[in-house]
Amino acid sequence: MAWLVLLAAGVVEVAWALSLKPTEGFTRLGPTVLSLVLMCAAVYLLTVAVRTLPIGTAYAVFTGIGAAGTVVVGILVSGDPPTFARIGPIVLIVSGVVLLRVLAEG
Repeated sequence: MAWLVLLAAGVVEVAWALSLKPTEGFTRLGPTVLSLVLMCAAVYLLTVAVRTLPIGTAYAVFTGIGAAGTVVVGILVSGDPPTFARIGPIVLIVSGVVLLRVLAEG
């Protein structure tokens, strides 16, 4: 169950990262409130996951999902170019996250 909560935390982190640009430097109230709610939700879900999982593993997976997910959504939705400079490192991050999941106890 902790791994599912951690996955949810990572997905919410992606949403949070994508919510930053519409805040226009936290000058727009609605997008800023949404961004803060998403940030708090991501951290809350992470804290729930680390009740069971080791913090090092959980945080590495959390940030890996956030980084990889944000780049992938940027390519698919925002029109960021799918260059090797973006895809190559994401493959490495995803490989590391998968290895952490497979090799980690918990």
